[in-house]
Amino acid sequence: MKKITVGLIQQANGEDVPGNLKLLAENIEACAGKGAQIVVLQELHNTRYFCQTENTGLFDLAETIPGPSTAFYSELAAVHQIVLVASLFEKRAPGVYHNTAVVFDTDGSMAGKYRKMHIPDDPAYYEKFYFTPGDLGFEPVRTSLGKLGVLVCWDQWYPEAARLMALKGAEMLIYPTAIGWESSDTEDERLRQLDAWIISQRAHAVANGLPVISVNRVGHEPDPSGRTNGIRFWGNSFVAGPQGEFLAQAGNEEPENLVVEIDTERSENVRRWWPFLRDRRVDGYDGITKRFID
Repeated sequence: MKKITVGLIQQANGEDVPGNLKLLAENIEACAGKGAQIVVLQELHNTRYFCQTENTGLFDLAETIPGPSTAFYSELAAVHQIVLVASLFEKRAPGVYHNTAVVFDTDGSMAGKYRKMHIPDDPAYYEKFYFTPGDLGFEPVRTSLGKLGVLVCWDQWYPEAARLMALKGAEMLIYPTAIGWESSDTEDERLRQLDAWIISQRAHAVANGLPVISVNRVGHEPDPSGRTNGIRFWGNSFVAGPQGEFLAQAGNEEPENLVVEIDTERSENVRRWWPFLRDRRVDGYDGITKRFID
């Protein structure tokens, strides 16, 4: 049986970037010390979630890949001999920036990267201002511990993205995330949003017979413009098995590290019991590539 231990780091970030990096390094070391072989960080983990406003000065936060952050996380991966999934603000060229996940292998080498494909543009999530949609497609990253289907946040709402990763041989789906509540949301609305977020990702696990790892940030981050009361990121980082079952789940208030053992061979058994991939009617899905069918 192939069992892999995964660490999830649910962190609250402040304005002090070196302090955020120091805390990340400590949490990575803590997860590795508990046996984690793969460690997953939340979306855009070096800084606060800066997309609450549209500010051209914030493009200065972006870095080239490779660059200072890739060197930092490469060293951590090598020192702890882990596969590390990071999430960076990539400066590709003047005027071209991406929201990019970078995967480092156990020797510190860069195993691959994924550029976020689905880019939101909603109040307090003004990502289209900052990020060019990804152009690397839905390609799993091959590591020494298997093929990882790495996607990012808004991608987690799209079954097409999960399916394509599964069809290309991903052994697990991984979602670095930054999502939370706006202060004016009612308690009922907050519960609906959180339930929808969890249900959608558990459904990807079920439909594809794969484990899902979702890592969200936590804590309140103010709106620099003062127009809103900021975002309270809801945490709830979790791991679901290939039938959607919870293997572990963090709370919604505090920073937390989860270290979880995943039996990747269970996916084979689940796909034998529930052969959804076998029974797909690929001859009837032409319309899926249309924006809308009138």
